[in-house]
Amino acid sequence: MRDWAGRLEQRREQGLYRKRQVLGSPQGPRVRLDGQSCLNFCSNDYLGLVNHPQVVEAMAEACRTMGVGAGASHLVCGHHQAHHALEHALAEFTGREAALVFSSGYAANLGVLAALATRGDLVFQDRLNHASLLDGVLLSRATLKRFPHADHQALKAMLKDSESAVSSSSQRFVVTDGVFSMDGDLAPLDELGAVAKEHDALLIVDDAHGYGVLGSGGRGSVSHYGLSEEDVPLVVGTLGKALGTAGAFIAGPRLLIDYLVQFARPYIYTTAMPPAIAAATLVSLRLAEDEVWRRDHLQALIVRFRKETAALGYRLMASSTPIQPLLIGDAREASRLSQALLGRGIAVSAIRPPTVPEGSARLRVTLTSAHSHADLDQLLDALAAEQSSIGCSQTGATA
Repeated sequence: MRDWAGRLEQRREQGLYRKRQVLGSPQGPRVRLDGQSCLNFCSNDYLGLVNHPQVVEAMAEACRTMGVGAGASHLVCGHHQAHHALEHALAEFTGREAALVFSSGYAANLGVLAALATRGDLVFQDRLNHASLLDGVLLSRATLKRFPHADHQALKAMLKDSESAVSSSSQRFVVTDGVFSMDGDLAPLDELGAVAKEHDALLIVDDAHGYGVLGSGGRGSVSHYGLSEEDVPLVVGTLGKALGTAGAFIAGPRLLIDYLVQFARPYIYTTAMPPAIAAATLVSLRLAEDEVWRRDHLQALIVRFRKETAALGYRLMASSTPIQPLLIGDAREASRLSQALLGRGIAVSAIRPPTVPEGSARLRVTLTSAHSHADLDQLLDALAAEQSSIGCSQTGATA
């Protein structure tokens, strides 16, 4: 029998054992974790919409009129008019012909890749892509090729080299995160798009951490670069981050969305998301687009955080987004520092291998528009107090 207990113990010894903290309050800038009240810099609620009164009321009212669960998959009898309205709104929001709602971002990424790619196809992925994108290729049985992070020149060379190895019936795909969840940096979508188009490859962007935060009206990293559906045919987005609800979507040409309805197994064989969530998301989508002050305030916090943590001697990564990693290096030291901050009433996640490469463990600070400058003061004071105990010299910020 496999030594499961031994593997768990090894993970503990390496400082990589993960523990769940029980949230005893609504998500927000201040929460109760394991019974302790703390200032929260772990959440992906970038626009502070999780507890927005209009979003909460929309969901409560929808539960009263639509019930709680969908009761069936979309293709049986679970596709509610609320889902349909949300898909139309998301298509319009993203500037795409059509959109399809999934129960989770993981399911959306599995669905799009396993349905569109097949044996004999080549899928080129950024080395730091989310795990769900890698798993989607495994399900598709296509060949996975990984290019160095954000390196469009390396991708171009790989695509060129692959031309003699693929048949006329094979499809090539280029897949990337829009905003990388552990580093916080943006993919060079303008350059990747040009390379993909030059080599007749279909570009797919998972913009889970870009929607709501970047681009005109919060339309994401594709909008940030001024790209169209022709440049980036398919985009994936989640609803449980900046939009504050749950689920995910894929948007793109109607032909491909219709194809996914017929062939995306995580869509076909899953109970539809509760229609009340779709109704609440329609409200949060409007708020995200209209309330520009949320992005303005968030950007001000990001700029200040980067300036002041760099001055303290912390090593920053090249991020202009709400994801602001502080690179520590050693996994045990990152865990120790996370616990020390929690002891000061501040929750910041330690991100360790295998989520990130060996030697690059970090504190993943996430800022939201619900944080105040006073909240940021408290975090900076705690980081200043802990800096002297880190035991290594870290100076300078990565631009």
